[in-house]
Amino acid sequence: MVESSLKRGVSMFAYIGCRTTRERNARGKGISIFDVTDNVWRYISTVHTKANPSYLAIDRTGHYLYAVHGDFNFITSFAIQADGNLQYMSEVNATGNNPVYITINKSNTFAFVATLQGGTVASFPIKPDGSLGEAASVQHLPGQDAANVSFAHQCEFDRSGNFLFVPTQARHVGYERIWVFAVCHKTGALTLVDSVQSRCYSEPRHVAVSADNRRVYLVNEKGNSVTYYEFCENTGRLTPVQIVSSLPETYTGEGQASAIILDRREEFLYATNRLHDSIAMYRINKDTGFLTSVGWVPVMGQTPRFGSRVPESDEIVVANEDSDTLQFFKVQEESGYLTFLDKTVHTESPTCIVFNKT
Repeated sequence: MVESSLKRGVSMFAYIGCRTTRERNARGKGISIFDVTDNVWRYISTVHTKANPSYLAIDRTGHYLYAVHGDFNFITSFAIQADGNLQYMSEVNATGNNPVYITINKSNTFAFVATLQGGTVASFPIKPDGSLGEAASVQHLPGQDAANVSFAHQCEFDRSGNFLFVPTQARHVGYERIWVFAVCHKTGALTLVDSVQSRCYSEPRHVAVSADNRRVYLVNEKGNSVTYYEFCENTGRLTPVQIVSSLPETYTGEGQASAIILDRREEFLYATNRLHDSIAMYRINKDTGFLTSVGWVPVMGQTPRFGSRVPESDEIVVANEDSDTLQFFKVQEESGYLTFLDKTVHTESPTCIVFNKT
């Protein structure tokens, strides 16, 4: 059991997606489940799923969990039991190889999935029993010629829920972009309204959206940088206004930026760096949205693939895939600096964490 700094009385379950295959040098067994109650993380069980449940989402009722399976071509559905355990329901085709992200729309009628090598973003109806139906709408993200695609790494809603941001990577054959789609919540249809080109070889990965819906921050994996965009929620248009490095200017080695996290008050922004194994910290100018570097802290592990805020707290949790750990940091209110809490949760090859309040 591991102590946390959650508010007293808060009770929830944490679900950790873990890679499982030899090809990924993985040690995971499936989806690990923890009870998080009154400041304590307590391991419950591991659900042995199909291979590589690498990214997870919970529906808006808190009754169902969905997993995409990295390097494969399917999505699985689970019913969440009262004790936090998962009961397998069904699977559907993901519409492309290597699904990497899944999110639920505001009306809880569709799940949206991005596939990396498939170069697709698709909507899947949520059935009355909570399982997913076959794809209702599929957008193919074209590459530089008919034989190739742009590699979708995320599909994330703006705060209104009416637009879907899809960052794509070129990998020499596609486009470095954020594509913006208008969403029809009745049919799941996606309509392209904007696409914004990024720097060559930057490989856009994930976005974080401010609560006022005016600012979008993009972490660029191979560019090792964060781009700040102004966003118009009336038109769906993005305007890039700033790029800052995610690595120290004195570091000359390789890097692969991964997660991007807004703190609870949205005064600070954080980006994780694989290979450098650090978290970059930025102060957000409350008037302009511009970023100023605060510094870097080590992630106390290897390969921080994922990170997020812990609900009801000022904690950031980082999933270190290659050291089999979750590590916890506290946001210092005045400086935004992250302090390691000397608290570790062990789980093999973690790649995603989602929370479900009980």
